[in-house]
Amino acid sequence: MYPSVGELERQARALVAAAPGVLRLRAVGESRAGRPLWLLSAGHGDRQILTVAGAHANEPVGGASALRLARLFARGPRALDRLGCTWHFLLCLDPDGAHLAQGWAPEEPEPSLERCHRHFYRPAFARQPESLPAPGEKRELLPESAALVRLLDELKPVAQFTLHGIEFGGAFAMLTREVAGAARAIRETAAFLRIPLDDHPCDGPDWHPDPPGVLLLPADRAGSERDPSGFVAGSTWLYPLRHCTLTALIEAPAWAVPAVSDARPAADPEREVARVGELLLARTRELTAVLSERPAAPVPEDLAPLRDAAAELLDVAPSIVDTWASEERSGSRGHFATLGIAARRIPLRIAAMTRRTLAHTDPRTAAALAGLVREWCQELTKTYDLRWVPVSAQTGLHVRTMIDIARRVCPEGG
Repeated sequence: MYPSVGELERQARALVAAAPGVLRLRAVGESRAGRPLWLLSAGHGDRQILTVAGAHANEPVGGASALRLARLFARGPRALDRLGCTWHFLLCLDPDGAHLAQGWAPEEPEPSLERCHRHFYRPAFARQPESLPAPGEKRELLPESAALVRLLDELKPVAQFTLHGIEFGGAFAMLTREVAGAARAIRETAAFLRIPLDDHPCDGPDWHPDPPGVLLLPADRAGSERDPSGFVAGSTWLYPLRHCTLTALIEAPAWAVPAVSDARPAADPEREVARVGELLLARTRELTAVLSERPAAPVPEDLAPLRDAAAELLDVAPSIVDTWASEERSGSRGHFATLGIAARRIPLRIAAMTRRTLAHTDPRTAAALAGLVREWCQELTKTYDLRWVPVSAQTGLHVRTMIDIARRVCPEGG
């Protein structure tokens, strides 16, 4: 099970109590709703490493991974001495979002994809704390973003790890610079844990693919980050480049899809990109039809963020299709499997969040949306042979990758 925000704090305090000479806990800011942002720190070395968990509300695995690594350090602090570092864990960057997504907690050993989506929430782009205003954009920093930026300026870490967890697909990593041997180690870890690598992820359309499973930041993309939807923003991934910090984003799937690792060339890339684009547009048209059948019902204030996030996804779907269509007409079968998953995931997210907002004010429309969630979850499972990845393997991917990269950027005696 993934820990809740409250459980993260409780377990962190227990770790500190058990290893007070190694671990310590402090608040480094507050969320928009006044929830504390907890930083768990281990060791006393001169080098600084920062791990950021819980940046996205639908990705609670990062907190579990952070606690797992902190436990290792509590039991064996000499590992930190060998690295010469202090390792910091920001346990949940978006506790407000995590609160709204409470219930997105698959129950092992056979979790239900449909049941999880009854609680789905992922904020609109501008409400995601890792998203900073783009250069020249008149948008204030979120309190959570400001806290992370302050922390990056305070620590000037040699490495920042940001831990993510996609619902279904393959593992991959995004690195803001090449690290000798890191890509091979990521691939070996995924193979050891039997987690398929995403041959060519659809995230980071401006990043350079180093297949399988790795994206590298081009030197000329240091100023802003572009989402496949066309949304452009600054990023806490890129912000610490001013401190020569390596940022490594590590993505672990909850449900694995073997097809995304297929490196064979697609037979007809033009046809494939047209097919996935039409699938996404057809499903958004179906959602629009369901939502237009009745006058818009009021949405409870506490669920307004879900309404806004769903509306944004519905609005940007054509832009996402345009981005896919503008890519070079080459690619592996695994890449088009990833696009096919995205074409299904986006409408599923819209339906799941909108159903939640209307559950009490428009039960009829909510029931229709629940039917789509059920149908699309079943279709996803059948089409892609989804395989649950145990939480121990998800966190293992995060922890092993972090330790391996840390050893490469913090050589002993350096």
